[in-house]
Amino acid sequence: MSSPGVFPPAPEVSAAAHIPSYARYQELYERSIRHPDEFWGEIANEFHWRVPPAQPFLRYNFDVTKGKIFIEWMKGGVTNICYNVLDRNVQDKKLGDKIAFYWEGNEPGDSMSITYSELLRKVCQFANVLRGQGIKKGDRVSIYMPMVIELVVAMLACARIGAIHSIVFAGFSSESLCERILDSNCTLLITADGFFRGDKLINLKSIADEALKKCAEKNYPLSKCIVLKHLGRDEIVSDGPSKISPPCKRQCPDLQINWKPSVDMWWHELIKDASVECEPEWCDSEDELFILYTSGSTGKPKGVVHTVGGYMIYTATTFKYVFDYHPDDVYWCTADIGWITGHSYLTYGPLANGATSVLFEGLPIYPDISRMWQIIDKYNVSKFYTAPTAIRLLMKYGEEPVKRYSRKSLKVLGTVGEPINPEAWLWYYNVVGDKRCPIVDTFWQTETGGHVLTPLPGATTAKPGSATFPFFGVVPAILDESGEELEGEAEGYLVFKQPWPALMRTVYGNQERFETTYFKKFPGYYVTGDGCRRDKDGYYWITGRIDDMLNVSGHLLSTAEVESALVEHSSIAEAAVVSHPHPVKGECLYCFVTLRDGHEFTSTLVDQLKKLVREKIGPIATPDYIQNAPGLPKTRSVLLMNFRDPGGKSPETGSNGVDLDLF
Repeated sequence: MSSPGVFPPAPEVSAAAHIPSYARYQELYERSIRHPDEFWGEIANEFHWRVPPAQPFLRYNFDVTKGKIFIEWMKGGVTNICYNVLDRNVQDKKLGDKIAFYWEGNEPGDSMSITYSELLRKVCQFANVLRGQGIKKGDRVSIYMPMVIELVVAMLACARIGAIHSIVFAGFSSESLCERILDSNCTLLITADGFFRGDKLINLKSIADEALKKCAEKNYPLSKCIVLKHLGRDEIVSDGPSKISPPCKRQCPDLQINWKPSVDMWWHELIKDASVECEPEWCDSEDELFILYTSGSTGKPKGVVHTVGGYMIYTATTFKYVFDYHPDDVYWCTADIGWITGHSYLTYGPLANGATSVLFEGLPIYPDISRMWQIIDKYNVSKFYTAPTAIRLLMKYGEEPVKRYSRKSLKVLGTVGEPINPEAWLWYYNVVGDKRCPIVDTFWQTETGGHVLTPLPGATTAKPGSATFPFFGVVPAILDESGEELEGEAEGYLVFKQPWPALMRTVYGNQERFETTYFKKFPGYYVTGDGCRRDKDGYYWITGRIDDMLNVSGHLLSTAEVESALVEHSSIAEAAVVSHPHPVKGECLYCFVTLRDGHEFTSTLVDQLKKLVREKIGPIATPDYIQNAPGLPKTRSVLLMNFRDPGGKSPETGSNGVDLDLF
């Protein structure tokens, strides 16, 4: 450490890194900005194209006053992302026998592995199943599954045939699943019978059934549902030449699922006779790859659309450089695939690089508080990527559970989802990384597709809590309220001046909302919705949301969506939601409610309101505090000025802990 609060990369880290110095980073960054066609063209050449893209690679308009907002990268180039992450690795790079994933189940000892060749066979089989069900290019497929290998198989099978996957986090409610199915007009749902989260049994099929019932009530009867028998795997004979042995089955005698033969189909029955060969659907670079929903300030989730070519090369490139990936690494991203981090940095980015990853079904403190460190030693994890919420949760238990395990394999540590406070950063660096592993504190969004502000392990001197500098091709700016760019030390709105390959293309089915949300406030810029500070050294520090969105444990929640759920209760006339600091989650929900005449504020009502929010949105949106407010201010700024800190002692509060359904 050259000075207090500053952490330069160790010489041995820089010497082995793809980008070994800040000077080399600056050189590549300038090239990516000044000559984007040349910079990204060289990267694109590493991938397989049925029809190579022609220059210029980039066409776009960020200014609503000049016409429709659009972004096009490598349009006219024809490829398939599934082919590039599987066939290319198996056939061209001869990585067929390399482990693609180590799967670690909820229960210790419940594990399996799958090679690139085995994964390719299973993806081809399931792609043929989807085609057999009439799914074709451009169709939307909803996926509502736990963290299992088959989730990866399902999404890659969709990509192989040009179908658009829409993955819904398995912690969301039936209402949330229904809303996403309806918005994207999905033609088929893929789910599972159930799964365990720690000791908690989740009957996923029953939630999916309820969602389909709600769809039918809204005149959208979805007639096809493929169900994975996850909790009954030992009843299934391993198929074909695969070396996979089904994981241990945890007994769950209480699990009962409803079955509609006209709608429901077992995954294992459909796949057993499916061919292991499947010709990919060749797609234009700008064809849609997936839709992923993120909360919107109006309360209705936004279907963020990402496309094939740009997303492919950007996630591959950010993964390689941000984690300084090398072929002998074992990488573990703890995110759920239901979030963008799981799409970009557990599935597409690592697979595009031929990486070996850990896919974890369980919780960070189940069955004990050393589970994460035990897994790191078990698989010799070298690159580890998790959320500040998880770090703060594990900090509570001190150093001893960490020190029980060697963690000597670790080389790079990463954080994602929310700004990390310096105390958590230092604990992560000193205790988990033994003061030898650089930390990459990454800033990005569902909308950005990949990292946009991030350190690089061998090149960047870190400052705890700072996302440091822009990635290649990314041009940030800080604006004041009038839209003027601020130079030097400054604080204001974080915006970006030009697109990088993975930036979202639109909001599904709603171009007007896309333009209004991200481009209307400051024409000529992509507006992130985040505040940012730039210090005297040019480092960027994310200061938090500056719209009606809250970041709880790295998950973006809409205040309007929670307020809408609260006022559905017959006792509630009005509701308002603000953020409140939380020692583990970073922020939590503090809700004010005004009662209708004749109703009383009781602990029973508080419990009912929390249950209602969980049912309407999901466990991640459960309020920590609910306060009776006889009269609510009509603006959020006045509400915040009148905010009463309960100090964790109010009888209306929930737990000061953390809901493990967040993970």
